[in-house]
Formats: sequence, structure tokens, C-alpha cells
Amino acid sequence: MRERFLNWQTVLFVLCVAVLAFGATSTPGFAQPDNISFLLLDYSEVALLAFAMLPIVLTGEIDLSVASVLGFCSALTGTLWNAGMSFEMIVPLVVVAGIVLGSVNAVLIVRFGLPSLAVTIGTLGLYRGLAYVVLGDGAVTGFPANYRPLATDSIPGTFLPYATLLVIVVGAIAAVVVHYTPVGRALYAIGLGEQTARFSGIRVDRIKMSLYLVSGGLAALASVIFTLRYNSARADNGNGLELAVVAAVLLGGVSIFGGRGTVFGVATAVLLMAGLRNVLFLGDVSNEIQNVITGLLLIVSVLVPVVVGALSRRRTPPPAASESPLPDSDSVEGARLPQPH
Repeated sequence: MRERFLNWQTVLFVLCVAVLAFGATSTPGFAQPDNISFLLLDYSEVALLAFAMLPIVLTGEIDLSVASVLGFCSALTGTLWNAGMSFEMIVPLVVVAGIVLGSVNAVLIVRFGLPSLAVTIGTLGLYRGLAYVVLGDGAVTGFPANYRPLATDSIPGTFLPYATLLVIVVGAIAAVVVHYTPVGRALYAIGLGEQTARFSGIRVDRIKMSLYLVSGGLAALASVIFTLRYNSARADNGNGLELAVVAAVLLGGVSIFGGRGTVFGVATAVLLMAGLRNVLFLGDVSNEIQNVITGLLLIVSVLVPVVVGALSRRRTPPPAASESPLPDSDSVEGARLPQPH
């Protein structure tokens, strides 16, 4: 299975390179530094949310409320800014609010034992509704000009946006935690068998609680970038973004059942989707068609591992039956039974 997974990552990387090469050679303006910066910025929030969802899916759970947490935190940012609060105070308050929303998911899933799919579908609607309660259906603009470049501009002399630098830092931390720490090994163990992990002494509940808190915090941080990038706080910010996030995680080779996946695979999938979306955007393809393609990628990302697994099982011969010879009559007759004492 490990070899098959590594092969999928290789295929994904080749596809990513192919899409970028196709864009550079056939799409006017694709390889321009300004467009590369736009390409990276366009999926910065998706990347942050995907890195937050990756460890959750590794444990066999899911969080479909991440985009609604982003929307609520964006609405809260606008409300606090309208109230005259400084942006330096707003950011930590918004991050705390995201963590609180994540803790609601955690309590319902971990403490009450409810299915994460059902819970986060419910909070997806709940948090989006609360965003409209907080801000209404209007928009708040005019955020500080000295902070906006952090979400829109690139590092001087490069095409690397400041927001992408944050994505790289978060991705590096996620890679270290997932692949090189006991916590990361525990994530895989939980995904492969939660009950076995508990018997092994892994604090399953504590780890799952922490993952949803981190998810809420990163969603809040993504909301700050999203709000500054568009200079607009709205209750519908990030609406539908959870589809792209789930597609990136599953396309990156993370098993929906848990226990398998890497940060590299998710990062490659995010870059592939960003490159593909940019090629379609420059080709004047409508958003509706882009959403159709994202949905197809999501289906393919779930279907391919199942088909590959079925083909692999078909090619693998069943284990041979044991051919241990039956004892002959002479050996049975010559055997001595132990005498009772």
C-alpha cells in the first residue's frame, strides 16, 4: 500500500508540473510574475484550511465548517472595525473567536460522540447564519492601508506574496508535526484503528479536541487574509470554499477513512488546483465551469484509490491453503499420551 501511495504522489506531482508547463507555454500572461503572485494568492486561504483539515482527516474525522468559520470571523472583523476598535486588537479577538467555534465542534464530536460529518454540516449552516446575525447582508470596507499589503503584495524583489510566506510556514510546521513527532504518529494510529490506539495509551480525545481548536484558529487567520485581500468584510466571505478544501485534501492522497496521507501531497494538490484554476481563468472559463471541474476532481480523488485498491486485490492471488500432512496411522498408534499423576 505504501508503494501505491507514493506512486499517487508522483503522479500528482507530474500532473502539477504538466499543468504549470501547459499554462506557461499555451496561455498568454501565465508565466508573468504578477500572474504567478495572483495564482499563489488566490489559493492561500484554501491552503491554510487544507493544512488545518489534513490532521483531522488523518484521524478518520472531517470538518466541513471551516469556510463558515472563516465567514463568521470576517463578519466579526467588520463589526468590530465599525465599532471603532483598532485592527491590532481585532486580529487576536477574531482568532480567539475561531478557536471557540472550533471548540464547539470538538465538544460535540469528542465529548458527546456525535459523527463529525453530521456535526460539521450542522455548524456549517449555524456559523454562516451567525455571521449574518453579526453583520447582516452588508459589507464593511476601508481597512487600514498599512496592513492590506500583507494580504495583497509580494515580498520586494520576488513574486512570492506575504500571504504565501505564511502558508509556507504553516505547511512546514504541519509537516514537522505530522511526520516527525509522536503526535503525528498518533494521528496515523488513530486513523488506522481508534480502539487500538486507545489501548496503546494514545490520548485520542485530547488529540482530537486539539485538532478542532487548531482548525478554528487557522480558519480565523485565513479570514483576516481574505478580508484584507478583498478589502471587504461580508457574512458570505468564503462561501463554498469547503468544497475546494476537501478536494485538495483528498486529491492530495489523504484517505477519507483516515490513517494515510502527507503534507507534501496536500501542498501539491493545492498548487495543482491553483494552476488549473488560473489557466481556466485566463482562458475566460466561467466560475460555474470551474466549480464543475472542482467537483469532478473531488469525485476522482475519492474514486481513484478505491479502483486502484480493487484492481490490486484482483491481481493478488489468495494465500495458499496450508498443506501440512496429516499424521499417518503408525505415528498415531506410536504416540504416547501423558499419564495422569
